[in-house]
Amino acid sequence: MVEETEQESVVENIPLDKLVKIHSKIKAQMEALDRQLAELEEQRTEIRLAIKDQMRALGLTSVQTSSGTVSLMKKTRYNTQDWDSFKSFLLEHQAVDLLEKRIAQTNMAQFLEENPGVVPPGLNSVTEFDIRVTKARK
Repeated sequence: MVEETEQESVVENIPLDKLVKIHSKIKAQMEALDRQLAELEEQRTEIRLAIKDQMRALGLTSVQTSSGTVSLMKKTRYNTQDWDSFKSFLLEHQAVDLLEKRIAQTNMAQFLEENPGVVPPGLNSVTEFDIRVTKARK
């Protein structure tokens, strides 16, 4: 904890222009790593598909190799193309538990703006500030 405090005080003494330059260099390095990670993820996806295809062709649900054990997992995902009908279904069957527990952020902000003083019970909000750094134009 002491190191963080010392580090923060050192960073606070660096001129703003230099902080922005350092930020930009770090951002460029992170973007390069992101590209590299994306390439690796693409290769990994190809390999995963090949393993899955071979296992399905062989009728295997699990296979042990010298490099590790692979299990073929079944995963079913649900979605709807007709939200109006789906919402009516939820209300008709009192099945709101079929939805995940998260709030549509944009819709909630719009509701609160259009209905001042009307706040759903238990609603919490957190507002944060961030910065955006753009490259200097030459």
